[in-house]
Amino acid sequence: MEDLIEVRWHGRGGQGAKTAAQFLAEAALDAGKFIQAFPEYGPERAGAPIRTYTRISTKPINLHCSVANPEYVVVIDPTLATPAVAEGLADDGVLLVNTKEPADAVRRKTGFKGGKVATVDATQISLDTLGRPMPNMPMLGALLKVAPLVELDVLYEKIKAKFLKKIGEEKTSANISGIKRAYQEVKVG
Repeated sequence: MEDLIEVRWHGRGGQGAKTAAQFLAEAALDAGKFIQAFPEYGPERAGAPIRTYTRISTKPINLHCSVANPEYVVVIDPTLATPAVAEGLADDGVLLVNTKEPADAVRRKTGFKGGKVATVDATQISLDTLGRPMPNMPMLGALLKVAPLVELDVLYEKIKAKFLKKIGEEKTSANISGIKRAYQEVKVG
């Protein structure tokens, strides 16, 4: 499927990788795309490494498997930035990592020689905007800067619709602020 875009997310249980993958997919759905978003767990516990996936297409998606060759890989937890996260990443793909380190350091750690490496300190952004280390929404903002998969306004509306009643206006606004800040601060190397 030529117009199929696949994103693989690497995080740890409790960091919101599943939520970020779902928000991206639902925003794409609201924009008229076909979508899939699903997690792949090992042990289901906080702190355990997990992968989640997002597929977006202009045509129905008939695949029912994990994402092996994504165009985009998002690493929410910097301790997971190893060669394993770059496996299958397209030669012209984008590796986005939550880290204070520069792109060349990420390339050395992951062995990713092709495409682009993008970095953003999503943990610090979430501490500054939300008051706690929940880097998933800032990583979503950074992803949309390097991969304009959906319009930011569509994403903001989806977040408001899902979060306002659940976590209130203050925390919803803080999450949106984190997305906006990461969108501005992401560095591509």
